[in-house]
Amino acid sequence: MTAFKIILLNYENKIFPYFCVRFLYMEKLLSYSFSFIAMLLFLLALVIFHPIQWICFNIFGYQAHKKSVDYLNFCLIRIGHLLGTTYKIENRDTIPKGVPIIFVANHQSLYDIIGIIWFLRKFHPKFVSKKELSKGIPSISYNLRHGGSVVIDRKEPKQAIPAIKSLGEYIELNNRSAVIFPEGTRSKTGAPKEFASTGLKILCKASPSAIVVPITINNSWKFVKFGFFPFGLGKRLIFTVHNSLSVKDFEFDELFEKTQSAIVNSIIK
Repeated sequence: MTAFKIILLNYENKIFPYFCVRFLYMEKLLSYSFSFIAMLLFLLALVIFHPIQWICFNIFGYQAHKKSVDYLNFCLIRIGHLLGTTYKIENRDTIPKGVPIIFVANHQSLYDIIGIIWFLRKFHPKFVSKKELSKGIPSISYNLRHGGSVVIDRKEPKQAIPAIKSLGEYIELNNRSAVIFPEGTRSKTGAPKEFASTGLKILCKASPSAIVVPITINNSWKFVKFGFFPFGLGKRLIFTVHNSLSVKDFEFDELFEKTQSAIVNSIIK
């Protein structure tokens, strides 16, 4: 390597990180004004749809309530567009219809859930959620308590088993779908956390005719890379649907390994 190339390489190693930091700083600074508007609209949507959900559920029943939840999340998707957020759903047409579905995905931000509810609304997705979200949050808490999802207390693992089992039985009976994030909590950098198998195993036992559909979510963490506020600007969230796996066709250990591999191997590093 010539002396000129060595000097150039050293220069690039110093100047490139500098511009990356400056760009990140400028993006964060610019994001504050957009994020403030988006946050107000986000909270306004939750407040407006809370009584709408109550009316739909108590007067018109499940289907009307589900529609209200769908369109709440459609509004939240649109609010994301104000921040330059775009969405891509790959292979959605390959998901089987008319059977119980267990969606298994990595977890990076709140917009994972918003995207799944809206883009996979035909499959009536229900979630395994932590207890803390079931109270005090307009619209979100109400939907978790009344929309078919189950709430678990992470401090009491024994309580989680019958709750997840009931969700498996629910999708088996109604040909709907359950969504589970085996990492347990979201990744703040996009790098996958360790997958836990217990929740998925319970769902598979409770819904033996279910189809497991792995989903890889990419770039969602960048939406909240600055923390809760401000939001990241101009991010493209990608939901990749992988090949379906029938519960009855595999021993659970093999099913879990195939599911985890499909998800993790498609995460953008």
